[in-house]
Amino acid sequence: MSARFDAVGLVVSDMAASVAFYRRLGFAFPEGSEVLPHAEAALPGGLRLLLDTEETVRSFHPAWRPPRGGARASLALRCDDPGEVDTVYADLVGAGCHGERAPWDAVWGQRYAVVLDPDGNGVDLFAPLPAAP
Repeated sequence: MSARFDAVGLVVSDMAASVAFYRRLGFAFPEGSEVLPHAEAALPGGLRLLLDTEETVRSFHPAWRPPRGGARASLALRCDDPGEVDTVYADLVGAGCHGERAPWDAVWGQRYAVVLDPDGNGVDLFAPLPAAP
């Protein structure tokens, strides 16, 4: 079998808001992406983040409906250190993004926080905590 993991795709209700959110996190969407029905950002390692508007998805899957009762997917972004988790979280919340869970030291050894993208998908921010002496 030659199938290989290539991209993560999200369906978005507001392309401009989603592109702005993910650009704030460092995703390099090309200029003009905010007005397109489909946008892609290349990620390190060759993967891509794909955004498609609800209208685009309905163009090939007319019965598609947004999920109800909360998002079923999340993205996890590794930060360089625990302080960066706090900084990125504060930046996003300060810009009006929904902070779902403020930074905390998780029992599994990471500084962790959760923000929601414009469609309610979780974006986890994490970094390993220093080893205890």
